[in-house]
Order: sequence, then C-alpha cells, then structure tokens
Amino acid sequence: MDIPSYLRIVVNKLAREIGIRSYQDQERMDKAARYISGELAALGYPVTKQSFTYDKLPLQNVIAELKGTASPERVLVIGAHYDTVRTTPGADDNASGVAGLLGIARLLAGKKPAVTVRFVAFAFEEPPAYRTQHMGSYHYAKDLDARGEQVVGMICLEMIGFFTDREGSQHYPLPFMKLRFPKTGNYIALVGNRKSRTFTEGMAASFRKATDLPLVTLNAPAFVVGIDFSDHWSFNKFGIPAFMVTDTAFYRNPNYHSPLDLPDTLDYNRMAKVVEGLSAAVMVVDGQQSAVSKQQPIEDGR
Repeated sequence: MDIPSYLRIVVNKLAREIGIRSYQDQERMDKAARYISGELAALGYPVTKQSFTYDKLPLQNVIAELKGTASPERVLVIGAHYDTVRTTPGADDNASGVAGLLGIARLLAGKKPAVTVRFVAFAFEEPPAYRTQHMGSYHYAKDLDARGEQVVGMICLEMIGFFTDREGSQHYPLPFMKLRFPKTGNYIALVGNRKSRTFTEGMAASFRKATDLPLVTLNAPAFVVGIDFSDHWSFNKFGIPAFMVTDTAFYRNPNYHSPLDLPDTLDYNRMAKVVEGLSAAVMVVDGQQSAVSKQQPIEDGR
C-alpha cells in the first residue's frame, strides 16, 4: 500500500469511525489507543504504555521503539497527540499527526537508524490540559528527565494535512511576517523556540533533500502566538530541543476545532511528502549530535 493511501486509512479510522476523542470519553480514547498500538505492533515494534490520570480519569500514552545502531543510548522522540476537543472529529487536529507518526514508523520499520527512535502517541494535549503539566507529553518528558535519558531532540506532529493553493490563504500572528513568509498555504512548517534552532535547521536541511514540498522554518520567542502551541512545549520545559511540524492550524485551516474538520478536507499526497521528508531526516541523525540530559528547564519555552 502506498503512503498516501495508508495515511487516508488512518485518518478515516480515527476521525470518521472512532470520531470525537475527548479525554472524557473513555471508550473512544481506548479505541484510539488500541488502534495505534495495534498498528505499531503489526509493524514489528515493541509497544508499551505510560498510564496517568486526570480528574480521576485514566489515560495512556502509547510508545514504540526502534533501537539505534551506532548510539542506541541517544534518543530521538517523534510524537503526536490523539485526543480532540469535543467540537470536532479532528481529521487535521490531530488524526493527521497520528497518521504521520504511523506513516514514519511504517517507512522506518526494519531500518537501522544511528540513534534510538521513539514513537509516542500522547493521550492528552487539548484543553484543559493544554500547555500545563497535565499534558500526556509533559508526563512523558518528565519521565525521560527523571531517568536521565540522553535526548537528541523531539519532533512534534501537529496538524500536517491541510494545504491550499489559493492566494492569500495563509495568515500569520504578526503583520510583518507576511513580508517574509508565503501568502499561500501550500507549505509545511517546522516551528520551535530559539534554543531549538540548531536542531530545527539541521532536520530541515535533510528534509529539503528528500522532498520537493515547500518548507518554512521559524524559531522565535514565545510571544509569537502559536510558536509553542503543542506537545513540543512540554519537552522545552525540560531543556530538550523540539519543534512542531505543522500546516499552521488556524492560520490556514478554516475547519480548526469545528465539526467540519473531516477526512475529505485533507491532502494525502502532500501529507505523504511530509512523512517521507521527515523519515529521511530521521535516518541521518547521528550519534555525535548533542543530546540533552538533565539540563536546566527552558523558562516559558524560550
């Protein structure tokens, strides 16, 4: 099966068949977790789960690992959240991110990266957890820190499926950004804080060699609205370089957090290029790259 077809299947499973995936709906969250676990296991990955609770409700992160060859003690985390807000089936936010996670895992199955790659599906990113210590990604990043793991960096897949070639379709949080960045929403972006710039630009360089999909990078302070609006925020709190891979969410996609965020609104061919570019970039991360372990947290994600 080709990658675009696989991505479409995953998004349809999560957004259409399972539907709204709120932390308050245990049955649907459990279905999503079982589906993600099953897909990873079918690819040959050992799968584990990290359990935690919010408001006495049980939640679980799903984790799979591809052991590195040259430097297995160094870890690269690739993550995406599988929950949604209660107003949307969440095809783009964030079934597309989970599809990307599984798509990368599919392309890397049986490969031998230099560093260990962890695929993590986070259970709780949306409000009321959003940008708090209750996020599934915060629980996972905190555990990495407590165990003193050597983390090369974290790639956060957050809405990677909505593209448009309509002129003027792309918007930005600050007016001057229209002068620097494209006005058409036909690109993917790698977005992170300033201290993650080296990690972001290194991965971007490898991405560009693997695909012709237009790519924009931005490493900026937290006052730029949206710069830390996902699970990479959690890893920054523990001093881990991280960036978000995004179609820019509400700056482009009019269906954000609405009932209209449906599978048929996404562009699976361009999504596949995101997956292919990131997979290639992951394979060239080497064990000599600086890893982060037990560093001071980065205040406010800066």
